[in-house]
Amino acid sequence: MNIIIAIIITAGILTALFIWIFKTFSKKIETNVLSKIEDSFGRAAFEALAKNSDVFLNMAGDKFAGQSEANLRELTAKKELIDNTLLQMKTELEKVQNIIGSFENDRNEKFGALSNGLSAQLAQTEKLREITNKLNAALSDTRLRGIWGQRIADDILRLVGLEEGINYTQQKTMNGSAKRPDFTFILPGGKVINMDVKFPLNNFRLYIEDSNETTRQNYKSQFLKDARIMIKQVITREYINPDSNTLDCVIVFIPLEQAYSFIMENDTSFMDDALKNKVIVCSPWTLYALLSVIRHSIDIFNLERSADEILELMNVFYKQWGNFIGSMDKMGKKIEELQKEYESLLTTRKTQLEKPLQQINNLSKNKMPGRENLESNGEGQFPLGE
Repeated sequence: MNIIIAIIITAGILTALFIWIFKTFSKKIETNVLSKIEDSFGRAAFEALAKNSDVFLNMAGDKFAGQSEANLRELTAKKELIDNTLLQMKTELEKVQNIIGSFENDRNEKFGALSNGLSAQLAQTEKLREITNKLNAALSDTRLRGIWGQRIADDILRLVGLEEGINYTQQKTMNGSAKRPDFTFILPGGKVINMDVKFPLNNFRLYIEDSNETTRQNYKSQFLKDARIMIKQVITREYINPDSNTLDCVIVFIPLEQAYSFIMENDTSFMDDALKNKVIVCSPWTLYALLSVIRHSIDIFNLERSADEILELMNVFYKQWGNFIGSMDKMGKKIEELQKEYESLLTTRKTQLEKPLQQINNLSKNKMPGRENLESNGEGQFPLGE
């Protein structure tokens, strides 16, 4: 567009210049000649303008055609770029979709696993609740509670290594009394020590389950009273009776560690009063320690009691060992003598026996008829040493 305007302005300037020149010198030229010149110049200018216009149009067409092709190529390149970009975006979107799909599958799997886990946990919780209810109902029964306490004591005794009938007895009537302690431990020297299993649980259980502080304190006080009553019951049952070879004390076993600790924490004088009455109160842990000491003491006593017998047996063994060594020495000497006799037979006696045989052999070689034939046949010799 700028080229067209420049061409038009140039043509106009040239035309005006020629007109000015012509008018300047036209005063001396005739009117008809002047008009012809003007017409000729006008036609020439018009033809020049037309030619310039054609050239301009051709140039503009070529320019526009080149520009169009460039634009087309540019548009094609941009289209390819856009297509490639769209293809990459599609690929990336597919990857994102796959990732989202995998996340969704993983979420479904984990949600399913979590759901199954919660279901299993609920089932276990329900089962535990049922067991707890059954245990609570069982512990509410005094008889069942006593059986459970004895079972815990049995487990501790087996863990320590004590054997029933050898180291202890159960529910056996005492000598000279109708009382039957839960356990009677057999000690060295014919001594015994009795043990009762006590389980004062009712008020302790109510204390734990109740949410009212006032009633909880009442249950607490009653439970501590039950513990002291438990000590008095043992004292009055003749479990301590030196005439029946019992030790000067008795064991009371509380099979619930929490109840034992609760008594020790809330009644500081309980243990002192029990010891004053010659009662040893034990929990599962302290009973294990006490029975372990008893078992060790029994082993040491048995070892000391059998020490003299062991020494006597060792003396007998050493005596017999000396006799055995003496006999072995005698046998060794006899074997040496026998060896010497055997060597004598193989050397001296054998040599002395072979001498007359050699002489006989020599005589046979000199006097036997047909000696030459026998020698040629390799015969006529006495075998020596056979």
